Amino acid sequence: MCGIVGYIGDGNAEKIVIEGLKKLEYRGYDSSGIAMNFGGKLAVEKRKGRITNLEEVLEKSDYPFENCHLAIGHTRWATHGAPSDINAHPHFSMDHRIAIVHNGIVENYLDIKEKLIKEHGIKFVSETDSEVIAQLLSVYYEGSLEDAMFRAISEMRGAYSICAIAADEPDKIVATRKDAPLLAGIGNGCNFLASDIPALLKHSREFYLIENGEVVVLDKNDIKIYNAEHKSVVRDVFHVSWDAASAEKDGYDHFMIKEIHEQPKGLTETLMRRLGDDNSIKLDGINLTKEDIDGFNKVYIVACGTAYHAGLIGKYAIEKFAKIPVEVDVASEFRYRDPFVDDKTLFIAISQSGETLDTLAALREAKKKGARIMSIVNVVGSSVARESDDVFYTWAGPEIAVASTKAYTTQLMCMYLVALYMGRVKGAIEDAYYNRLIEELKEIPSKLRKLLGTEHQIQDLAKTLYKTEQVFFIGRGTDSAVGLEGSLKLKEISYINSFAIAAGELKHGTIALIEKDTIVVALSTQDDLFEKMLSNIQEVKARGAFVIGVAKEGNTAIEQQSSHTIYIPKCMDEVAPILAVVPLQILAYYIAKERGCDIDKPKNLAKAVTVE
Repeated sequence: MCGIVGYIGDGNAEKIVIEGLKKLEYRGYDSSGIAMNFGGKLAVEKRKGRITNLEEVLEKSDYPFENCHLAIGHTRWATHGAPSDINAHPHFSMDHRIAIVHNGIVENYLDIKEKLIKEHGIKFVSETDSEVIAQLLSVYYEGSLEDAMFRAISEMRGAYSICAIAADEPDKIVATRKDAPLLAGIGNGCNFLASDIPALLKHSREFYLIENGEVVVLDKNDIKIYNAEHKSVVRDVFHVSWDAASAEKDGYDHFMIKEIHEQPKGLTETLMRRLGDDNSIKLDGINLTKEDIDGFNKVYIVACGTAYHAGLIGKYAIEKFAKIPVEVDVASEFRYRDPFVDDKTLFIAISQSGETLDTLAALREAKKKGARIMSIVNVVGSSVARESDDVFYTWAGPEIAVASTKAYTTQLMCMYLVALYMGRVKGAIEDAYYNRLIEELKEIPSKLRKLLGTEHQIQDLAKTLYKTEQVFFIGRGTDSAVGLEGSLKLKEISYINSFAIAAGELKHGTIALIEKDTIVVALSTQDDLFEKMLSNIQEVKARGAFVIGVAKEGNTAIEQQSSHTIYIPKCMDEVAPILAVVPLQILAYYIAKERGCDIDKPKNLAKAVTVE
């Protein structure tokens, strides 16, 4: 997802905005740019590639940065138009009197563009949808940028956050949002705008979260928020408790490996904040009564990507512990098939960022049909959280790497807690079994620390595998879902063609692709299915596959069929997915590292996907 940073005050705006953009590099981008107001004259610089390319241009320029106290900046991830200097943001109006940066999509931009060309003679220079915003603002501008913004957004459809400046108003930044994150940072004699908190943590911990349809106006001493009726809004201040150091690499080569190692802490936080001394579960003030739970005839879990994979484990847990049927759906498909959702449905949305547009759209669709909405998110105050009836936070801490690791495992922990809570309240799970599961969950962080101690062995394995271009993941039961996540981690950061299937499906076509030295990762952590997995391993081994077996300590029979074996600590089958995924995360990381990939910022990917 693209990034936005804005600053107005007495400091060096160029320096502050560039620093903020660097803090948003983790979101994924292909170009960057900055627009500055030099006392009534706008200047824009933008370049394809990394922010360092933009910095080189600025360093060679003769701009009087000491006189620049207002600027907006952007990191772009291409949607309309290829990555290029021209398509990069900010975009100018034709008269160069207004500049904008924009996240998201203007769905009806072609209609607006045609109108501006025919009726106003506007000449466009880029291929983007974003340029129409600058041109539309210039047509409506009559001395008040916020008035022009209200008129412009009344014509636009889509999901967006927009930040604009005008040459004639050198003491003002105007911004708005619809289904794309935007927040205003409160400073001392200065104020800020950004699409995410890390951009501004060096300067502020106090923020206003901007809501859909609102327009926010900043000068150096004040932040004014107006609703769609142009009326002033009083907004509570949102305080950020975590510090900037949490978003730093802390000596690790990449954020991804740092966040892999932060999983024991995140899991401890996620679990222990919710457990009473008697092993009772407290769902952060969520009041799901026995009457509520008995009234649900179905649970829908809807998410995208990694969060979807967490939902698959959630389905298993809720059905097993609470005895309620569960359907898991990809958010981008859910809203287009008229799903059977009503007031007897519990709809669970899972999203790391809480800003995933497809998940947000699915949530709104379910809400219109009367469903009770629960969300599992990592970002406090995010859009998904704000629009849910109940929110269950993962407490993973800031996750910077594009490839999700600690958010995934804490999402799994949340799903177990929700399932066990529902099962116990409903009376669907015996106390002895419930308490045994809680004790197992308590041991997960220490077992994970033990597992992380074997990292060097997986690193050595990666050195022998990194040249491969195809990997298969197989498993049964919950291992099948874990395989999907392991496959996703590998493909998104190493660019290896990787996919996962249920092991029992091998004979139904996929085994035709297995030949000598084909790498197969065989997840075998479910004791009840272990013997069946050994048979599946024999099938691929007989065709020459190089098999990496993943099993619990003690299940040494897998060594006879595997080329290499990775063991996870002994645990109940039910909770094994939290441990089983970690070696796959580590393997993906070190294979990508050996291949020289940009691990934290994979090509074509973004941290939060706010376009459909």
